[in-house]
Amino acid sequence: MSDATAAAAARPGGPRLTQLLAVDAIRLGETAADWRAAVRLAGDALVASGATTPAYTDEMVATVEQLGPYIVLAPGIALAHSRPSPAVLRAGISLVTLVEPVRFGHRENDPVRLVIGLAAVDEEAHITALATLAEFLSDETRREELIGAAGARDVVQLVRAFEQSQAADRSSVGTAVPSTEETS
Repeated sequence: MSDATAAAAARPGGPRLTQLLAVDAIRLGETAADWRAAVRLAGDALVASGATTPAYTDEMVATVEQLGPYIVLAPGIALAHSRPSPAVLRAGISLVTLVEPVRFGHRENDPVRLVIGLAAVDEEAHITALATLAEFLSDETRREELIGAAGARDVVQLVRAFEQSQAADRSSVGTAVPSTEETS
């Protein structure tokens, strides 16, 4: 378990990733002409899931226009977001995969194939879900399974299975019985 995931797991509360990622917020095999269109796809998915109003999509685009491509966090992955605002109706996460990657202008991590949209209601409530997503995406095999998923329900199932395996790992920590060699 990564340090970020361990820290998130230690926090009380906070919704799980599967609680923030609705089937309606997943768009697979999309086409975007440029980074603005890619961010708008992620924003439209948040709107479709009921997490935001269309104004939040405009806020996400404006954030990148003002601050640059810092949202491209890792090779091929962008986390589109803006500050909590009245346009956020509830916390939510969207996932958009692109048939053809797009450039955001990031020197190291372009081009982007996966755009994640984040709608936050405050500065902290989404941290547990984001830590889980980061851990999920840190494995190349899981990342490719997500990008190649046939449908939105398949994505949710992949994430749910990962969350369950994390929960099982956490519950088994500290339950191991020392071997007789360790106790002698």
